[in-house]
Amino acid sequence: MKIVVLGAGVMGTAFTMPIADNGHEVHLVGTHLDGDIIEEIHETGVHPRLRSRVSDRVTPHPIAGLGEAIRGADLVVLGVNSHGVAWAADVLGPLLPPHVPVVMLTKGLHGDGSALRVLPEFFGSRLPGGQAINVMAIGGPCIAGELAARRHSSVVLSGRDPVALRTLAQALRGPYYHVWTSTDLTGVEVCVALKNLYALAVGLVIGLLEQEGIASNGAHMHNLAAAIFAQGLYETAYLVRLMGGRVESVYTLPGAGDLYVTCQGGRNSRMGRLLGLGMPYARAKAEHMPNESVEGAMLAEAIGDTVHAMIRTGALDAGRLPLMLRVIDIVCNGAPVDIPWEAFFRDTE
Repeated sequence: MKIVVLGAGVMGTAFTMPIADNGHEVHLVGTHLDGDIIEEIHETGVHPRLRSRVSDRVTPHPIAGLGEAIRGADLVVLGVNSHGVAWAADVLGPLLPPHVPVVMLTKGLHGDGSALRVLPEFFGSRLPGGQAINVMAIGGPCIAGELAARRHSSVVLSGRDPVALRTLAQALRGPYYHVWTSTDLTGVEVCVALKNLYALAVGLVIGLLEQEGIASNGAHMHNLAAAIFAQGLYETAYLVRLMGGRVESVYTLPGAGDLYVTCQGGRNSRMGRLLGLGMPYARAKAEHMPNESVEGAMLAEAIGDTVHAMIRTGALDAGRLPLMLRVIDIVCNGAPVDIPWEAFFRDTE
């Protein structure tokens, strides 16, 4: 296959490893923000943030080369961050042949002020003239650095067409890249989006522990972190059901698996630590992570107003989302870190 990956960030580039190793012709197209990365790959063959050598089977292009790269493509992979989905749809729309499917690596939800949508639906709605494209998505516990190092990684390819899913999964699978399929596109996408927000919540514990210090007997705060982790899954299950997904996605790779691996470190955890130390989000972002995408905080900003609007209309039950609402308040309004224990695990049915 000829596969075009749009977005030369860490995950977009890491994804080129297994598909290049499978013998596919791979073209990595940087966005307008990826110029330095593409230049570095051209000059040294190494991605500067992944610190990994890009396969010789991968041809790097600046964004100006997208039209040439996409000509004759069999598959387009979207590796931009969640804020770039609308831009990507606008850029790809005029170039994308209707028979070429799109696979999204991007994680997030779109809020329009009255309802939430998964990103594959939002992306499709942005294509010109209601262009009918088969949009699929990959989710699951897959850290970009590990994939780039060819460590074993397990993911779920989700979409509406089971035949297309099986065909593509077979083309993507390799000795270290393990792919399962699911027709629960909504459930998978809700899980992999919310994991960033709830991983940020678990990361709060790192800062809280630094403030209080390790106990005299050596005790940490694993109990606290575990409770926040579990509440995150509880709230994810509520939203998955509400949006029409299947709850089994919550307790397999897209939900529990992806949340677990995201809590092990990375940008959401680092931001959670800063917030747990009592630093307002705006200051933490500006002073410590100015050039990094913190997807958990970006999701809180993207859906916060919509979530509150849906609560006012009765479309969402605030009693089922206390942790989400607290994270939104911390990120968007500079609220103090105060875990709403008494609201956790409430069964309001």
